[in-house]
Amino acid sequence: MVRPDAWLRAFHAGERTCLERCYMDHLETVAHAVGSVVQGADRETLVHEVFFRLLSDASLRQSFTGGAFPSWLRVVARNQAIDYARRRRLEVELPDEKGGVPPADVVFDPSPLEVQFDARWTLERFRECCLPAKWRAVFDARFIAHHDQPTAARAIGMSRTTLAYQEHRIRRLLRRFVLGGESK
Repeated sequence: MVRPDAWLRAFHAGERTCLERCYMDHLETVAHAVGSVVQGADRETLVHEVFFRLLSDASLRQSFTGGAFPSWLRVVARNQAIDYARRRRLEVELPDEKGGVPPADVVFDPSPLEVQFDARWTLERFRECCLPAKWRAVFDARFIAHHDQPTAARAIGMSRTTLAYQEHRIRRLLRRFVLGGESK
């Protein structure tokens, strides 16, 4: 029998055998906690991300100071699942250049070269006239380069939630620019 203080020291140190036992003993606890928020492949991915964080993040392990380990782990797993679900709700799908399906409220009609030029010219005018400089990197990554949110966030070096918030604000400005003239 391992003494509780010896187990806690081994857990904080990230000892392989301790973390392996933790995985074996608490896989179902984490799976159930994550499953209360997300399902399918996302659930499986998040379960493994929780254990990956336990393996790689010493500060996370240090945040457990004793008490009911399954309860603490359940809270960690559920919070990670909630954060993931919130980020996913903020994502917006855009049509890709290979004919991906646009969102239902977007009419996508292949257009002649003049219309494409006009659209590009409109985006450039919007960028120069109305877009705050602090949002230009997000605008370029999402609207010009057509990167998805995770790729754009990594390229810019910001969190995906911050990128999603700025993108939302940019869309509102762009809508006003296109529908209501060039006023800010």
